[in-house]
Amino acid sequence: MQLFIKNMVCDRCIVAVRRALEGQGLHPVEVRLGEATIEESEVGEGLKDELETLGFELLDDKKRQLLDRIRNTIIRLVHYTEGQPVLKYSEVISAELGYEYPYLSKLFSEAEGLTLEQYILRQKTEKIKEYLRYDELNLSQIADKMGYSSVSHLSTQFRKITGMSPTEFKREVRVSRTTLDRVGK
Repeated sequence: MQLFIKNMVCDRCIVAVRRALEGQGLHPVEVRLGEATIEESEVGEGLKDELETLGFELLDDKKRQLLDRIRNTIIRLVHYTEGQPVLKYSEVISAELGYEYPYLSKLFSEAEGLTLEQYILRQKTEKIKEYLRYDELNLSQIADKMGYSSVSHLSTQFRKITGMSPTEFKREVRVSRTTLDRVGK
């Protein structure tokens, strides 16, 4: 049985969901961001409650499942894929989810109140914040890693979203990052 689970955004989420499934006596075959495949053909209410306690949500509506798959695909592409995709984000998202991009974009915009492009930019901004906090790469290296044509382009996008330049952000110790599941909210 395939389960769709909202708010899974990292490897620790995968571990937590696997443990929750096993704790409910279920047998996970595979657990990935936003999805779990189990041997059983049904689950009890206890799983729903346990997942909610951990900050997850079991999704049963097809559109909500698709929205979560869109979010998880973008998070994976931005935060967990080494280098930038060879294809445009829109092409990768469409190919992976099996829907035309205009449909996915419209569905996402209606549900989230921002475009897929805005959501991608916000996710990229969170990744840039992470790079800036760790102070291991210079702005030119970050721009290259994140697929920006120049430091200037990165800085312009960063300022639009955060209200400050990357340098100002780096100096401002009190500015916190947003958890990946809260980006765009």
